[in-house]
Amino acid sequence: MRYKVQHVTRYDYADPVSLCHSIAHLKPIDTRAQRCLSTSLRVDPWPAVSREHEDFFGNRVSYFSIQQAHRALEVTAVSEVEIMPVPTPPPERTTPWELVLERLYDRGDGLMSDARIFTLSSPQVPLDDEARAFAAVSFTPGRPILEATLDLMTRIHREIEYDPTATTVATPVAEVMQKRRGVCQDFAHIAISGLRGLGLAARYVSGYLETLPPPGQVKLQGADASHAWFSVLVPDHGWIDFDPTNDCIPVEQHITTAIGRDFQDVTPLRGIFYGGGQHDLSVAVDVNRIDEAVG
Repeated sequence: MRYKVQHVTRYDYADPVSLCHSIAHLKPIDTRAQRCLSTSLRVDPWPAVSREHEDFFGNRVSYFSIQQAHRALEVTAVSEVEIMPVPTPPPERTTPWELVLERLYDRGDGLMSDARIFTLSSPQVPLDDEARAFAAVSFTPGRPILEATLDLMTRIHREIEYDPTATTVATPVAEVMQKRRGVCQDFAHIAISGLRGLGLAARYVSGYLETLPPPGQVKLQGADASHAWFSVLVPDHGWIDFDPTNDCIPVEQHITTAIGRDFQDVTPLRGIFYGGGQHDLSVAVDVNRIDEAVG
């Protein structure tokens, strides 16, 4: 399945901005289930400095600096991505979660030991006691890791209300657990905090959902903006993604732009600017299937 992704971010300032420095995670990465066929980033006004690098997690990071006065900033990312679904193993046949903990510390298992960084707390995902207790309900003794994580995902979907007005990008995990409401970022952070609290490796995934699904299919929650979910390392099968907002394992309708420890590692666009005063922000995302019979 192929998709065209367009992400437009626009800032309108009350006063002129004399200088800005920004970094963006807007170019999709290649994974075992995804291939980025083409991608471009257009910045208006034209930046004086623009470059790209790969960060510690393998993400494509764009940096740009605008050194002329401006009252508006518009960043447009356009990409074409091919999704190649990877079969999910039978949940009941995956490794018991306690044995996964042992393999994370097996020095002879490079993939598992390299993932230990995702067992640690991070700036936006502390090891919250309540999140850990919430996750522990699903991780009963001897339960296969995929089966347990699926149960945790479903419980978050059912017990945490999706409410775009309840939180901000800076709302702590503890507050979300108390309110029992939030958005996709919060759902992912809760899951990751709980899983890491149990000693498991879990990472944050940022990306997009198909805007308009084919006839007869339900539109997924969060399809009109950047989306977020989480993934867990399953021995012998690699990282497997889970979307608690929509209570599903991503297959064909999810496109990954970046991975990290939490939202702070993968923010779509952030930076500093001088001047500007108050500003208005607008974001528009379109993800549409490309007719594979054409071209």
